[in-house]
Amino acid sequence: MTHGIDYTAPADLFPSRRYAKGLARYRRFSNAADAIRYAIEDMPEAWLIGTSLDIDGIRFDASAIRELYDRLDFPLARRPVAA
Repeated sequence: MTHGIDYTAPADLFPSRRYAKGLARYRRFSNAADAIRYAIEDMPEAWLIGTSLDIDGIRFDASAIRELYDRLDFPLARRPVAA
């Protein structure tokens, strides 16, 4: 389902409804790669559950967002993992 994604396309990140009333807010990104990296690296991990990402009209849930981030063709540098 996640093959053929255009990481340069604009993307909309919709936070989990559980956190939408708190600090999490809808965000529009100029490209999907930045949205994916933000969701994985900058949002608290607990917030990812229930969060969705829309790229070119295709919706991705938390596990699909993680899969996009982990793919070999993800175009951005990933934050180093602590040892």
